[in-house]
Amino acid sequence: MAMPASCPAFRRALLALALVAVGVPALAQETGGESASQLAANQAVGEAVLIPNRVIYPGETIELAALKQVTLVPGKHKPDGMATRSEELQGKVAKRTLVPGRYIPAAAIRDAWLVEQGASVQVYFTAGALTISAAGVTLQPGAAGDLIKIRNVDSGKIISGTVMADGTIRVGAS
Repeated sequence: MAMPASCPAFRRALLALALVAVGVPALAQETGGESASQLAANQAVGEAVLIPNRVIYPGETIELAALKQVTLVPGKHKPDGMATRSEELQGKVAKRTLVPGRYIPAAAIRDAWLVEQGASVQVYFTAGALTISAAGVTLQPGAAGDLIKIRNVDSGKIISGTVMADGTIRVGAS
């Protein structure tokens, strides 16, 4: 006989299953507090990964102090799409809450913004030897390589441009 969906035991079992499926715990054992060079050396072997040692909130920059190194249980491998090395995590910003003891999905982190929304920036158009510059105000934040919208201060027109590593914006011909 099938259990009805209104049965409290059935609901508890379904809730427990959902909670287990939501987070992927790191099947690992904690190691001691190593230096950054030791972290990199252990990760080269492929047995050590980094996971949060405290809650990391959305918008917070990820520091190595907020992570702990763990060694994976023999025979276990990290799931695909997870960021577990210091190069992947140091200086990145959390897009959502990162929970201690869980892997960090690569989709849950982003590069830090080079330009914030509302910042005054220099906008450049270059074609051969011709370079035109203008003052602009960003309408959205962006990291290096991001395509963002900018308002030209002089004309008021909204244009799109690519954020460069130095914080300037490069636009192309349309």
